[in-house]
Amino acid sequence: MKITLYLAMSLNGYVAKDNDETPWSKEIWESYYKIAGKFKTIIVGRRTYQIMKEADEFEKIGNPFTVVLSEKNQVAESGLVFVRTPSEAIKVLKNKSFTEALLIGGGKVNASFIKEGFIDEIILDIEPTIFGKGIQLFAPDTYESKLQLIEFKKISSNILQLHYRTKI
Repeated sequence: MKITLYLAMSLNGYVAKDNDETPWSKEIWESYYKIAGKFKTIIVGRRTYQIMKEADEFEKIGNPFTVVLSEKNQVAESGLVFVRTPSEAIKVLKNKSFTEALLIGGGKVNASFIKEGFIDEIILDIEPTIFGKGIQLFAPDTYESKLQLIEFKKISSNILQLHYRTKI
């Protein structure tokens, strides 16, 4: 199972403001729709799921099969499953014969996947902005991962996209 983490972030490592606002440029959103639309399944945290649902994001990225990490018991729907751990998410996806998934969870979800060694690649769009407070790309915890730069490109005159492999 190949897991690719994809997120936009501020120059100082935040993926959203404290109020969940993601004030990204048009170019970042275009990059997001292009990349997310290539995947048949995504993994998100509960808060990210709620935000995406309210903004009709699932339709915009092609209604992928969605796995939501949540500590609360919730009822699955067609194309949607709730799990408690990264291991459960991987198990569900493998049982449904998926071979890859896009992880676009919040900082806690990202940290739980990197801690388990489940993230294979990371794609980051870096918006040239700085937030004083916000949601970190990876929540603090005990983990470490060495990365290898696969590619970098400018997606506009002011925005970089970095693509890393985690298992080197």
